[in-house]
Amino acid sequence: MEANANHLPNGEAAAAAVLDSPTNPMVTPLLTDLYQYTMAYAYWKGGKHNDRAVFDLYFRRNPFGGEYTIFAGLEECIKFIANFKMNEGEISFIRQSLSGSCEDGFFDYLRELDCSEVEAYAIPEGSVVFPKVPLMRIEGPVAVVQLLETPLLNLVNFASLVATNAARHRFVAGKSKMLLEFGLRRAQGPDGAITASKYCYIGGFDATSNVAAGRLFGIPLRGTHSHAFVSSFMSPDEIIEKSLKSADGSTICEDFVSLVQTWLNKIKAVQWSKSSNGDTNHSELTAFTSYALAFPDNFLALVDTYDVMRSGIPNFCAVALALNDLGYKAGGIRLDSGDLAYLSSEARKFFQSIEKEFCIPGFGKTNITASNDLNEETLDALNKQGHEVDSYGIGTYLVTCYSQAALGCVFKLVEINGEPRIKLSEDVSKVSIPCKKRSYRLYGKEGYPLVDIMTRENEPIPKVGERILCRHPFNESKRAFVVPQKVDDLLKCYWPGTSGNFLAVLKMVEAGPVIRVRSGPSFSIHCFQAVNVTKLDIVCFMEGKPRVELPSLNETRERCINQLEQMRPDHMRRLNPTPYKVSVSAKLYDFIHFLWLNEAPVGELQ
Repeated sequence: MEANANHLPNGEAAAAAVLDSPTNPMVTPLLTDLYQYTMAYAYWKGGKHNDRAVFDLYFRRNPFGGEYTIFAGLEECIKFIANFKMNEGEISFIRQSLSGSCEDGFFDYLRELDCSEVEAYAIPEGSVVFPKVPLMRIEGPVAVVQLLETPLLNLVNFASLVATNAARHRFVAGKSKMLLEFGLRRAQGPDGAITASKYCYIGGFDATSNVAAGRLFGIPLRGTHSHAFVSSFMSPDEIIEKSLKSADGSTICEDFVSLVQTWLNKIKAVQWSKSSNGDTNHSELTAFTSYALAFPDNFLALVDTYDVMRSGIPNFCAVALALNDLGYKAGGIRLDSGDLAYLSSEARKFFQSIEKEFCIPGFGKTNITASNDLNEETLDALNKQGHEVDSYGIGTYLVTCYSQAALGCVFKLVEINGEPRIKLSEDVSKVSIPCKKRSYRLYGKEGYPLVDIMTRENEPIPKVGERILCRHPFNESKRAFVVPQKVDDLLKCYWPGTSGNFLAVLKMVEAGPVIRVRSGPSFSIHCFQAVNVTKLDIVCFMEGKPRVELPSLNETRERCINQLEQMRPDHMRRLNPTPYKVSVSAKLYDFIHFLWLNEAPVGELQ
């Protein structure tokens, strides 16, 4: 049987390649606040549950005292929306949790509920974003969109916060340094750890120690050994297997332990190596030798268990030079305590002396990694002092976002049944910007972004070379004309819903009996028989609303890095950064203040 759109019920087709579920299995329709379900019932009871609503998800203030934020968490949000469906157990629990007066019809409604009539627009994940500009715009029946609020906020808040924290650490460390995320043991639980590993990678870190995150997301893994490994050894006699094959496999060193000792004696005999006078710690040397025998092609030693310069560095060099004789190159050292600026500089001098004395090309550039509760301030201080650190292992302050607990994203209703809505407050920063909007980023002659501007949906798109008035949303004196040299339309459609009329491109691959297709306004599952087909790739989109595919993790990371490089340096600096301008069009400004005056109660003086 030939497979084509005519074989689908009603000639409609939707995306068969349904997105995977969220990474965390706890992200279900029950991961929400109770009041979302009480409101959903009230909407349903009042016949308002299908009213078409528009909500904006945004934040009010950049974190960490900075002037930029990295948007993250979008992929998990779209996966949640795509798989939003309640099972009988969940519905039963909601029935138990709500008042006994709730009608059975409401639970029948929940049973059929999905996001087929929801549309999700968002700024691409990994983008640099700013306060008030919607990160996501969610449209759909008010009851179901209300049920999405809490999980979407949960998925975006921490992800964006930790990605921003990572980006700030990267900015201070510089492009040339390797950044390693070591926060698993200090993170707030398993989900906090997995989430941090993923979004630190997006924010510019190079690798993680978190093995589970490496498997889930393909993030490069890095790790060596602990102080416990070093102190667990007592004597060279503990090393039973002493032989080591050369890197090219051509020869075998029968007694690698003796080779290491020979090199240590040579190092100690060198007159300039005064810091190695006396004996180094033999148990440390044994530990390093044992680790090198296990990982000759990736030997990186923790050198501060006893004494860095009198023991750790000479012992490391002895093992590294023995490995060099067999064609291996040592990975480097890790410093986990002490004066990191001083110790890294002294270690570098030692390595350079070894290179010069023994004619070992490149040994002076041996990698030095530093850890020990590092944060932005520590990195900045090291830069000012001068240091020789090549890589940083950063944990606690990074993954816990120690200097700021939360980003503070909010989810506000801006339109219902085509009628704009506004949330007022005595605190102007909490006044929402009403109506369905479009957002653009305007660039100047030097290629830097100048300003983000929000317009009403039906306004003309800003054009390159044409002057446009940009106004502060609430301060009438703050305004400026901009002639953009480039215009980016920020909001893309990542979930167009599945209840409209669809166009589909079908591609058959290989063979098999059954094709499962989601289609129709109820987003129901349909199956039909097909001969010689096992995989049906369907590219599906609503008319006029193509769906943007979710990028890979590496593509999102690359976007983040590129976006940060595009920003003007004064917006990025740690101290007194220049605020980035966020504006509204003249028409939207007038409408905000018209609606504000119209909705605010008028007081009466007695």
